Amino acid sequence: MIYSREPSSTKFIMHFPSAIALLTALPSVLACKGYTGGLPKHTGTKTLGSPQYIKKGQTFDAGWVKYDRGVKCTGQSEGGEKDTVFVLEDGAKLRNVIIGANQREGVYCLGSCTLEFVWFEDVCEDAISIKGGGTANIIGGGAYKAADKIIQHNGCGHVNIINFYANDYGKVYRSCGNCKGNCRRSVHMEGTTAVNGGELMGINTNLGDKATYSNNCYPKVQCQGYNGCDKGNGACEPTKAGLC
Repeated sequence: MIYSREPSSTKFIMHFPSAIALLTALPSVLACKGYTGGLPKHTGTKTLGSPQYIKKGQTFDAGWVKYDRGVKCTGQSEGGEKDTVFVLEDGAKLRNVIIGANQREGVYCLGSCTLEFVWFEDVCEDAISIKGGGTANIIGGGAYKAADKIIQHNGCGHVNIINFYANDYGKVYRSCGNCKGNCRRSVHMEGTTAVNGGELMGINTNLGDKATYSNNCYPKVQCQGYNGCDKGNGACEPTKAGLC
């Protein structure tokens, strides 16, 4: 049974059953077990001319092929769906793939989705963007060279991050700090090993976001609270609050 402390409260809450169900189906968590990184060996390469869509309820197993879009990263200038490598519709699954460096927007989830052993060679703006509601499960895999965020959570739902690896990053997970119509979100992170970076999780405590976590290894901050805002009410930027 997993417990966590609510932001801005001394109350303890029992964690989401979905994450517990995931953990019972997985090997023991990897954090602090001596993994030193390195991408899986790819079995081939493929450059896409447009995003590859994984339809609702379908699974795509890439067989460890490395995919990219054949374009250079444009840094932190935000792109869109047209710049992604993969787009997962509600209920879709993506597994056993390496996202190469020559791309801009990585993977989008438009609803509930599952990513199993998805690796990012060199993150551009974000690696994974959760755009829809529901639950996103990110199991295994990892990412390198994220100047800012690896996982950007814009939708109003929950994200489970289990047995993930991050190397050279700003934040592993960030709940959107200034989205239009900003909303409450939740995240659970377990078994994550992170090196050469900053925050594992950033959440908007003033908006009611919640984070639970267990057995993670990290160099600096496990959970950073922010005062999020809604740019639908005018230009704004989030500010740091206390730890969560």
